[in-house]
Amino acid sequence: MLAYIMVGAKNIKRAAKFYDAALAPLGLVQTGMEDRYAGYGPKNAPAKTQFYVTKPYNKKPATFGNGTMIAFTAKSKKAVDGFHAAALASGGTDEGKPGPRGTSYAAYVRDLDGNKICAYCTKAK
Repeated sequence: MLAYIMVGAKNIKRAAKFYDAALAPLGLVQTGMEDRYAGYGPKNAPAKTQFYVTKPYNKKPATFGNGTMIAFTAKSKKAVDGFHAAALASGGTDEGKPGPRGTSYAAYVRDLDGNKICAYCTKAK
């Protein structure tokens, strides 16, 4: 259903450093970077970029959406834990420690620009 997702950032290089670390445990890697954006996709299929961190096109300051959250699927609890730890170590803030959430296992963080990001898995591995 979705083609790709974009979140705003004030500083692309700083944001890319955060996302390089936070998304690595989920098997996602940086697939390209220019002055205005950095893209991320699956490690085994980098041409399938689906997540971008970008400076807003209208040149106004990047802001996060109240009630907006981006959720990434993880293959295991270990990957969710790794995402959370890497995000916090890279300057993110905790929005929900790793743990069970109904039938899922999830963790929540805010990136350096306040965007809310989640990693979750539905199979308890």
